[in-house]
Amino acid sequence: MLIDEFLTKWDARERHSIKVNAPIDEVCRAMRQMDLRRARLTNFLLKLRGISAPADFSIADLLKMRFVILAEEPDKEIVLGLTGKFWQPDGNLIRVERDDFIHFDKPGYAKAAWNFSLFETADGAIRLNTETRIFCTDAASRIYFRLYWFFIGAFSGLIRREILLVIKQTAESNYRRQPGGF
Repeated sequence: MLIDEFLTKWDARERHSIKVNAPIDEVCRAMRQMDLRRARLTNFLLKLRGISAPADFSIADLLKMRFVILAEEPDKEIVLGLTGKFWQPDGNLIRVERDDFIHFDKPGYAKAAWNFSLFETADGAIRLNTETRIFCTDAASRIYFRLYWFFIGAFSGLIRREILLVIKQTAESNYRRQPGGF
């Protein structure tokens, strides 16, 4: 998987998956557009953090929030990267471009790789997976991050699962509206 090229070691990792009954192109479209206005829990948790989620919260919106696209294989996987001090209230996010991400090791920071990957199942559905890996650049940041993750980790998982559900609902709804959809 492409995510393996960017973070082979990590201090935290979470994976989630959902089955989507829509063609892969429809799932990809829903994933890229990620309209999270319906994701009430995600919006609430982001507001608690002081982050105002954009109206549609698409991949393009994430890029405006200092995420970078690390790698992409159309209809298979996209990997996003983010660097900062995630345990601080504002996250102290810095933009680290793709070519610098692997070797970024500035003390006091952590870097995250977040992917979406798609696989066709035997019954013709799509298995949409997401994985997040976080690596801290030094012992001090690792301590701060672990304390932060102790309190936030479960909520992070809820956000990821809700994002997958919104993508599923969008893709399946759009597919049903098409001629020949199920």
